[in-house]
Amino acid sequence: MVPNVIRIGCCGFPVSRKRYVKEFNVVELQNTFYNLPSREWCRMLHESLPQGFEITIKAWQAVTHPSTSPTWRRMRSKPRGELLNYGYLKYTRENIDALTEIVERARILGAGIIVFQTPSSMPCDKESLENVGRFFKEAINIAGEDVKLGWEPRGECSRRREVLELIKENGLIHVVDPFKTMPVSLPGGVAYFRLHGIGGEVNYRYRYSDGDLMGLYKLITKLNPRVAYVMFNNIYMFEDALRFKKLVESMKT
Repeated sequence: MVPNVIRIGCCGFPVSRKRYVKEFNVVELQNTFYNLPSREWCRMLHESLPQGFEITIKAWQAVTHPSTSPTWRRMRSKPRGELLNYGYLKYTRENIDALTEIVERARILGAGIIVFQTPSSMPCDKESLENVGRFFKEAINIAGEDVKLGWEPRGECSRRREVLELIKENGLIHVVDPFKTMPVSLPGGVAYFRLHGIGGEVNYRYRYSDGDLMGLYKLITKLNPRVAYVMFNNIYMFEDALRFKKLVESMKT
């Protein structure tokens, strides 16, 4: 059985935008993680892309990573307020204000999914997860029906039963690398995969074999989501995504 839709793309534009859109119909923006883009930039990008091309975005690190994270060094303009109140999906005014800005940019871009990728250093004790639950309840209200939220926990949080229950209870998209784990639920029939390479939590230098890609296709077919997003995030992402696209097309004939 072939899944209804498999949307294949990359995390970021690994080649020129002009070349990319000839091959793929979806991209997950990565620059939105390092810096909150301007509204004008979002409008210009949205207008420059062909009709039917889909954007998803990686959430601004202000809400997922603490201000002590090395990734903050790439942030051109620090957010307002107390920096210690940012990151780790804390239910703070600072995080909620940053989230509101993210959702606004997503709407301008026409993005239907925001991916929250939290670091392995994120605490997942009872108090922290209660905080996360409050954050996502507020986030869902802010995002409304047109923007869906996905969470890719890393480290210990990715294995905690309480985290998986929180994802299910809030109707979040469980963002996973399918070569490591499978989603606990498919809200709205949506599966969202980010492929970071095989061998360790991430292995960006990994090049997927033909056998890997066939295994991925069979895995998706067995899961049978309404739509599966397959977003490659390795050094060879463009080539690997193109090979997977051709494999999927060949299975339809």
